[in-house]
Amino acid sequence: MPAGVVIGYDGSPAASAAIDAGALLFPDSHAWVTHLWMPPLASEALRHRLRTRARDANEFMEMIEQEGRREAERLAAMGVVLARAAGWDAEPLVQRTWGAEGLRLAQTTEQVQADLAIVGSRGLGGTRAVLGSVSDMVVHYTARPVVVIPHPLLADEYASLARGPVLVCWDGSSGAQTALDAAGRLFPGRDVLRVFVDEDGGVAPAPPAGEIPALHVERAGGTHARAVSDALTRCANEHSAAVLVVGSRKHSAAKETLLGSVALATLHHAHRPVMVVPLQ
Repeated sequence: MPAGVVIGYDGSPAASAAIDAGALLFPDSHAWVTHLWMPPLASEALRHRLRTRARDANEFMEMIEQEGRREAERLAAMGVVLARAAGWDAEPLVQRTWGAEGLRLAQTTEQVQADLAIVGSRGLGGTRAVLGSVSDMVVHYTARPVVVIPHPLLADEYASLARGPVLVCWDGSSGAQTALDAAGRLFPGRDVLRVFVDEDGGVAPAPPAGEIPALHVERAGGTHARAVSDALTRCANEHSAAVLVVGSRKHSAAKETLLGSVALATLHHAHRPVMVVPLQ
């Protein structure tokens, strides 16, 4: 069954690339192309023109809001054109916000009961600068899986999107199991490979015979989350993975669990799409 996807779109190259990549990862899905706008959305030139037409301040603000909404609807429609061209059944969704765009996008994902959210991430290091950004807030606040797609993707990374395997960070915990279940549900027909991570530096339990193939990442005692995320990234490169999947637990900033730490580190440093799955 095709997935229901909320994808943030702001007209940027990163957002356009996220639509393209998302359609390869989740073909034939229904997409709500969501544009968040914050009044007043108007350029200085436009505001100057409106001042000459408005009779008073109230009418001026009404005109700014009208023009801002029109521009927001235009951008959302542009995203829908891109999404439909990529093969999605897409519709526009314009949401007004007064800030905290990531939280608003997370709320929207819940409101339409989408299966997941997709956001693009800009910057030289892909998601390296995601902390505090819209994508970071979506990951923190939504109860549904979130796929963060770095921009730009290299040619080989892009080629992996349509056919590459899905790698799931696995330590045997309930969070890892939730991530594995979500990967199997959202990527039907794909190879789903567990990347074994052992928090204590010992030998990770082997999967039962005939179960999904497993990769193994050795983790020496005391190694921090960055080292684990780097190992996951190397595995993704070696196996031409389409996406990395990590579980995320609710935690405080002062005390993070293994997968919570690894999820954040992988988001910040991976150069392939990362799907973060919250523990239900």
